[in-house]
Amino acid sequence: FPVTIIPGAANTNAYIHLLKGKQVAVFANQTSMVGEKHLVDILLENKINVKKIFGPEHGFRGVADAGEKVGNYMDAKTGIPVISLYGAKQKPSTEDLSDVDVLVFDIQDVGVRFYTFISSLQHFMEAGFSHKKALIVLDRPNPNGHYIDGPVLDTAFKSFVGMQPVPVVYGMTIGEYAKMLVGEQWIDKQAMNGYLNMKVTGIDPLIVIPCLQYDRNKEYPLPIKPSPNLPDLTAVYWYPSICF
Repeated sequence: FPVTIIPGAANTNAYIHLLKGKQVAVFANQTSMVGEKHLVDILLENKINVKKIFGPEHGFRGVADAGEKVGNYMDAKTGIPVISLYGAKQKPSTEDLSDVDVLVFDIQDVGVRFYTFISSLQHFMEAGFSHKKALIVLDRPNPNGHYIDGPVLDTAFKSFVGMQPVPVVYGMTIGEYAKMLVGEQWIDKQAMNGYLNMKVTGIDPLIVIPCLQYDRNKEYPLPIKPSPNLPDLTAVYWYPSICF
């Protein structure tokens, strides 16, 4: 029988207690699901104080087309303010984080360098650590995690669709990628100093809640399309080459 991979978000026992009594900001989109429930709804059911939601490219509910401008708004279902971090504004501001204790990141990635969620992750980490806010990454499988291929980015050409010297297909989960950003000190200097200062005071600045029963050599069909133009696994497999 195939082994069921359990995303980090589904392992609520590993992180809900870390959010109790805290003011929380969540970076999420339509893939941030635990079964039939959205992560934000799970947090609210567990009496977690979700102060605000940050949304990436395609928006919090994932309905905007590639490159489409997404503004700020109130989420109709929860009444929680949603702040777009795609376009002119790519990082939370000091004001955005002033009433927040801890950040949570939960987005399905597809393991390709120019898929912008890893750029959003880096900006989110930098803003958080610079303001001494800890980050919890709820990891999800990488559907292209079974191989590494393509040229490594020449950082002279870095942009939001390629920020770090990694191959086009880099073979890591988004949680592993977050650890690499810190381990290689690829985040900006202010954020790195904030990260190190938190560690000195006994705070764990980056907690990755791993997937359970994850095998990167096993096929992982995505339960929800991660963006409008990646509707199925075939599209995800073709994406590293045809996106050019």
